[in-house]
Amino acid sequence: MATITHSIPVVDLAAFTSGDAKSKAAFVQALGKAYEEVGFVAVKNHGIPDALIADLYKYVQQFFALPSDTKYQYEIPELAGQRGYTSFGKEHAKGFDAPDLKEFFQFGQEVEDDDPVKDEYPPNVMVKEVPEFTPTFHKAYRAFEKSGKYLLQAIAIFLGLDEHYFDTQVHNGNSILRAIHYPPITQEPKSAIRAEQHEDINLITLLVGASADGLQILDKQDNWVPVTSLPEQIVVNVGDMLQRLTNNRLKSTTHRVVNPPREMWHTSRYSIPFFLHPKSGMRLDCLESCVTDTHPQEYAPITAGEYLDERLREIGLKK
Repeated sequence: MATITHSIPVVDLAAFTSGDAKSKAAFVQALGKAYEEVGFVAVKNHGIPDALIADLYKYVQQFFALPSDTKYQYEIPELAGQRGYTSFGKEHAKGFDAPDLKEFFQFGQEVEDDDPVKDEYPPNVMVKEVPEFTPTFHKAYRAFEKSGKYLLQAIAIFLGLDEHYFDTQVHNGNSILRAIHYPPITQEPKSAIRAEQHEDINLITLLVGASADGLQILDKQDNWVPVTSLPEQIVVNVGDMLQRLTNNRLKSTTHRVVNPPREMWHTSRYSIPFFLHPKSGMRLDCLESCVTDTHPQEYAPITAGEYLDERLREIGLKK
């Protein structure tokens, strides 16, 4: 069921969604084991169309190629980077002062029913200069949500919860689709790191193929292992919210982005992660089934919204 590519297990989401009970159970075990041991998996047959991914990268590259003054119009400081553009060097990893060498754009939830949570979300920032940018982000956001929901259903089964435990929590959740641009390196860098080591804040992150290598994860032996997803795969990792909920049973793996070899310094790197968040009211209190005498409770009770707020301050996006 799971094969190893760069020490990351590969799972086939079609085995979960096909309706065959045996295949579904095997997928659940393979995914759960990977998240207990590695924290990252590559997922094939993930349901996000190749054409949509290609469009997403095309319009993202067009946006980041706009003049800086144009991009700055889409930066709204009071939104703490949660919508629109964030300029170069604003964000840093938790525990590090040096800014990451990137600029990014964030697109968030658009509530289309009568859910009162709509009042919590600022509107998305529309990009005029690239007309297809916003509608493509909206389509991609919905595709990522759908795939992420299936993966959370498998995780719920693995944890002995009801299959649909996460469904209502992530419906209209505070998920973020982020497009990142790491610009070419034009002078001797102070560090070999483009994005310093960190763990993600959310439940799970779905990353659709970056345009260049550079992603590395820290394995249990404290080795940095390069991760390259194949064109037909997405990489999905556990975030700190899920680690917290499961009292460290599922691992939020430390990862970073390193500079390319010198001969590739003139190139840009683009990356588009989908950070799957629940609604802010979801409790992240450790699940009773994950608290035992040998694994006592590690975390104080907190909501997803409180935890996100705390982390945004730690990484410099919120004052």
